[in-house]
Amino acid sequence: MKDRTLARATHPILEKTALSDSSSGMDITLEFVGSKWKILILWNVRNGAQRFSELRKHIPNITEKMLSLQLKQLEADHFISREVFAEVPPRVEYTLTDEGKTLLPMLEAMSAWGEQKAKKTS
Repeated sequence: MKDRTLARATHPILEKTALSDSSSGMDITLEFVGSKWKILILWNVRNGAQRFSELRKHIPNITEKMLSLQLKQLEADHFISREVFAEVPPRVEYTLTDEGKTLLPMLEAMSAWGEQKAKKTS
């Protein structure tokens, strides 16, 4: 997956020069949410705001550095929003944006497929 930064006007995946004639919808989707970490983060924020520590608890194998990086990328891609509350200590919550909510049918289908696969193999 390409290295992405927060400072960009247009997403490099969507720039005309970044797409080849052979690029498919699947290629583009995987560029945005192809990592297991992003999918798990999106799945965990689907029902409401989550704090960093809550996400770490629900995704125990992710490192703090990786969680932070993935959250920044998801925020830059407008799939999640980050709200900082002026408290001591500061509180930060992550929620799905309207754009992020468009991914819910795909995430739900992936979850349903996994549940069916687990039933077949047990």
